[in-house]
Amino acid sequence: MWHSKDVYYLSGSTGILAEDLGKALLCQFPEISFNAEKIPFIRSEEDARKALKYILSKSSARCPLIFSTIMNKHLIEILDAPEVEFFNVCDSYLERMENILEAVPLRVSGFSRHLDDTTMAKRVSAIQYCISHDDGTRLKDYDEAEVILLGVSRSGKTPISVYLATQMGIKAANYPLVAEDLDAHRLPSDIIRNKARAIGLSTTPETLHLLRENRYKGSTYAQLNTCAGELRQANQIFLNYNIPIIVSNGSSIEETATQVAQQMSLKRFPLL
Repeated sequence: MWHSKDVYYLSGSTGILAEDLGKALLCQFPEISFNAEKIPFIRSEEDARKALKYILSKSSARCPLIFSTIMNKHLIEILDAPEVEFFNVCDSYLERMENILEAVPLRVSGFSRHLDDTTMAKRVSAIQYCISHDDGTRLKDYDEAEVILLGVSRSGKTPISVYLATQMGIKAANYPLVAEDLDAHRLPSDIIRNKARAIGLSTTPETLHLLRENRYKGSTYAQLNTCAGELRQANQIFLNYNIPIIVSNGSSIEETATQVAQQMSLKRFPLL
């Protein structure tokens, strides 16, 4: 068994898709260490030969893995050398679809990532909105939000909001439930008015305790009983206002953000 392996992600565009697909497969082999490098924008024979020469000069003796989303058949022939293990994650599927659909594909790398001006403007607007409505700022503007994330301190509101904005083009605001809200079991009027777009984020007391301990070790704020009490009060508020709850414990930011988008039936824009 290999203890380490060199990996290259090749693309005629940004390489994001090749990297994502490659990582999805490689994560199934946690006992192996992978040394990865991305080589994007391979669009000509010269680019392909240069990339292969670079790879062989660094890794030929290690039989490196290559994950490619290149669709030009001639470039694929250049890169699929005997000294490498070449995985073209698009071409075989594209050929099958060509036969099934009885149509000729474009074979243009990165075509799905070519954003029109309208889509780009929406994405920029979502990012700007997220930044200016983080951590309970500018509640008066919550009418514009596509989703409002609610939760106690350190429940993941900000990173999930940022992911929704940057990766999905969704206008996300987030509001921290502070002691005044928790003790009164009430939400600000600007949120109540827009509660149809609100999502409650929750987790376990143990997880929240660990997160808070990392930042304020030994504080009352981080104590397990404090965390348990705040989460209990927050969940009661969500129930009082019939706000759906997503428990983020054990889930990645990406997974929780996807759950939020699904819960709100929000469409995403293509990645850059």
